[in-house]
Amino acid sequence: MMTYSMRKIAVFIALFHVSSVVATVYPCESCGSPNLSPAPEAASPELPPLPPADSPETNKAPKDGVFDVTEHGAVADGGTESSSAFSAAWNAACGHPGNSTFYIPEGTFLVGPISFPGPCYNNQSPNIEIRGTLLAPISLSAFKSSNWIAFRNLQGFTLTGVTETAKLDGQGEAEAWKQSSCEKSARCKKLITTIDFINVSCATISNITLSNSKGFHLGLHGSNNINIHNLNITAPGDSPNTDGIHVSHSSNIKISSSTIGVGDDCVSIGPGSSNVSIFNVHCGPGHGISVGSLGKYKNEKDVVGINVRNCTIKGTQNGIRVKTWPGAPASNASNMTFEDVFMINVSNPIIIDQEYCPSNSCNTTQPSLVKLTDIFIRNVNGTYNTKSAVTLLCSTEVPCENVQLVNISLNYVVPDSPRQGRWSMKGFLHGLQVINSRF
Repeated sequence: MMTYSMRKIAVFIALFHVSSVVATVYPCESCGSPNLSPAPEAASPELPPLPPADSPETNKAPKDGVFDVTEHGAVADGGTESSSAFSAAWNAACGHPGNSTFYIPEGTFLVGPISFPGPCYNNQSPNIEIRGTLLAPISLSAFKSSNWIAFRNLQGFTLTGVTETAKLDGQGEAEAWKQSSCEKSARCKKLITTIDFINVSCATISNITLSNSKGFHLGLHGSNNINIHNLNITAPGDSPNTDGIHVSHSSNIKISSSTIGVGDDCVSIGPGSSNVSIFNVHCGPGHGISVGSLGKYKNEKDVVGINVRNCTIKGTQNGIRVKTWPGAPASNASNMTFEDVFMINVSNPIIIDQEYCPSNSCNTTQPSLVKLTDIFIRNVNGTYNTKSAVTLLCSTEVPCENVQLVNISLNYVVPDSPRQGRWSMKGFLHGLQVINSRF
């Protein structure tokens, strides 16, 4: 049994070296023009030409415009495919020379795979307002790419739902989750993300419900300065690969005040991510809040500056987790803080897993070369239901370095049960501190 008293205790393991903690503060990047390399499957809308300098139009201030999808032919009956009408409304909004709003009224719209590309007129993106419900096609054969709805090459916009009916339903339960590959491996063969933001900057996403995605619910790729709040993301706990929010190659991301209960990670942070903040998020069911998986592919970019705080995690497979693949090529993940986290009946509350192999088909004899540095876990309380409250499986080649556990109080949910050690360790560590903790 390993129990720590409430007085300060420091545990040092051979080869430990405790370095000073230096917080890295990332400057807020200005919202200049994003990298506007065109997406291969999306063409920019044709924009109206600028009027000549001596035209009377140059003396008129552009008017705000609201571009309603129903005025371009969309039908809110839940059965009429309306993607062409949505595209027409978007092109009109994107090409408008003044402020514009792409508007989806109340009702239920069946919309096939669609892309909303930029840049728009004068690099000014429309705002998006959703009041209705969008349904994805059921059949996987309708999807030629890996996303249902994609916003590309845009900057400076808001996407918001202003009513409880603002919902994007991926209808994954009808066919996608039943793929034979979902049952045979840890990853379905064809994964469709409900809504992707690709190469966008300075955007706010709020007040919408995402449900039953065929794959990830919301993805951020190559984006920066994104504020996500007040989202409700839901799928059954056994739905495969239905991560709530996935972040990759993006920076200055804030995710807050949201409820996420899915069949995979509530939030997953992939390679190339920096300065990602997650706070006031309620997670469960699912696999917890994860950094990774990292190291699956060559030449992955580093992860740096992750801050998870004031979150509640309930009934999940994991709580807070860092995961890298065995045999992973060299990269780094550093400066990660998890604090003020409350856990309820979680299986693995705190876990570093550098032998992550969900399909059990990895070469575990090759150590991960992802270097994990400066991991600070503070003020974590609650209950767990498995043999280990804290699991540290570090690489045998590049040790975890400077790991702190401070004010951890985790209780086994089975009362009066003999505890055989609630700490699991493997691999090498340089600099581990356990302070004022019990589990």
